[in-house]
Amino acid sequence: MSTLDQKLLERLAAQHTAQLYRYYSTRSNACMASAEYGQENYLAFISNDYLGLANHPALIEAVQKATAIYGVGSGAAHAVSGHCAIHEELEQALAKFTGRTAAIVFSTGYMANLGVLSTLAGEKDSIFADRLVHASLIDGIRLSGARLVRYQHNSIENLQTKLSRYRQGQALIASDGVFSMDGDIAPIPELAQIAQEQDAALLIDDAHGFGVLGKNGGGCCEHYNLNEQAVPILMGTLSKAFGCFGAFVAGSELLIENLRQFARTYMYTTALPPLLAQASLASLELLQKENWRREHLQQLISYFRAGAQQLNLPIMPSTTPIQPLLVGDNEKLIKLQTTLKQQGFLVGAIRPPTVPTNTARLRISLNVHHTQQDVENLLTVIAAAMANFI
Repeated sequence: MSTLDQKLLERLAAQHTAQLYRYYSTRSNACMASAEYGQENYLAFISNDYLGLANHPALIEAVQKATAIYGVGSGAAHAVSGHCAIHEELEQALAKFTGRTAAIVFSTGYMANLGVLSTLAGEKDSIFADRLVHASLIDGIRLSGARLVRYQHNSIENLQTKLSRYRQGQALIASDGVFSMDGDIAPIPELAQIAQEQDAALLIDDAHGFGVLGKNGGGCCEHYNLNEQAVPILMGTLSKAFGCFGAFVAGSELLIENLRQFARTYMYTTALPPLLAQASLASLELLQKENWRREHLQQLISYFRAGAQQLNLPIMPSTTPIQPLLVGDNEKLIKLQTTLKQQGFLVGAIRPPTVPTNTARLRISLNVHHTQQDVENLLTVIAAAMANFI
């Protein structure tokens, strides 16, 4: 056995021992409340398709329409030959929808964050990131070479202290809008105020707020009524509430043109397939027109939290579709997830390093396909399971 193979075997064995090994299942149906895995059918609370658009007929029709015009692949990077009229139409629509001057579409949210941070910061600069931000933000900071300073989760006081002590060069503050594993919302107005007072740039990753929060689905910025001046760098994904794929960054024309010219994750990768851009435009229209989706989602969230509190379940503070239930111990969490699966429910078991040590949790993700009866049934099963071994 080679040295490399030995190393790889030892790493996998360590994952098993620590109850951190991840198993990947193969779904055989479209993204909706029910999920088929082989011969088994489950009620799923694991999807980020919050508004239930991933399988919407309008998106399917949009894909078919775009495929007839553009084919399937875009053929090349944007600057070479991959940029299509539908890409420009989507970027203009996203800029208008977010109240920004311009927007640029990336192939994924991960690539958007890597591209933004590595473009805007360098070795002489400093980036202050909330301790619980997306992994893609941390990786983007590492790629930039800037000094990484992490402040306590949602702590404005700690951020101010860190800024005064560790700032060097251009300062940038980075935070999720809605935190993906906790479900809570960042204090963005306060972050914006500090950024303006300290002449620091502010980047908000609104992957899990965009489409869900705000009267029209504009995300955290609409929720807080914050314009481009308050939040100059806004990232959003098209793969969650949009039910599609891809991501975008919106801001000033100066910002967006710099990303077009210098963001390596935009310049050196094949452009998003045009059919996905067309589908995202269809999603954008639906989420603005069908407010009932957000209303139903909010009703489900309220119903879930009320039921969980009545059953004394250890839910974490969240007013979004992400409803974490804290377990703590990895082994107990896996037992709980397995019990739920045996009862016909799929719920995500989130463990380190995705979350801090001793904060393993069920990540219950609600979407508009769920009913109050679905939620009630899930809570009943969770309460019974936890009473047995936690």
